[in-house]
Amino acid sequence: MSLFGWMMNRPRPSMDRVGLGVDQEIRCFGALPCEPSDLSLFRRTGDDLRERVLAQDVIYVGGGNTFNMLTLWRAHGLDALLREAYEQGTIMCGLSAGSLCWYESGVTDSFGPLGAILDGLGFLSGSHCPHYDGEANRKPTYERLVGEGVLPGGVAADDGVALVYRGGQLAEVVSSRPEAGAYRVTADRTLEVTHLPIRILPLGHSVRENWPETSRD
Repeated sequence: MSLFGWMMNRPRPSMDRVGLGVDQEIRCFGALPCEPSDLSLFRRTGDDLRERVLAQDVIYVGGGNTFNMLTLWRAHGLDALLREAYEQGTIMCGLSAGSLCWYESGVTDSFGPLGAILDGLGFLSGSHCPHYDGEANRKPTYERLVGEGVLPGGVAADDGVALVYRGGQLAEVVSSRPEAGAYRVTADRTLEVTHLPIRILPLGHSVRENWPETSRD
């Protein structure tokens, strides 16, 4: 699990991390015009958590166990601080668990077998399924859970795809993989899967070259 915050309004902003195993992310972001740093909830210091979170311009959450991550955040009151930061205009982003956590609900392997998680942060309405094309059982599991009414309708994303929200509404879909896509998955009387328009990032593949692989969300 990892949490980063970029101070993007400074010549070389700073950046935060929560969790373990983020050295590669630090190196990757350090090559950009920002100053990466990490925030560990396992090794708390005397820093004021609220002050540190609200000082960030961008907060990035990496992959991990979504349920454990949210449980830890709530124990430290970080969930409320993230909400406060979000409402003051801080950009929230992430991949895998770091994508799923912002929604009301979604598909996770936090408990081993794929299943539903129903208590996300709820910054974004509906459900979410990352790794839609990345794992064989993701797509059928998500569609089954939406079809059965366990999960509300939502948005699924293939690996390498970013869902861009503005004002809580999906504004754009971009991808670093030409073959990847994003999908609106809903169920009224029948399950409906709708391909969403997507913009391919011409330089996206170069960003991924040194990006660390993540597992479990």
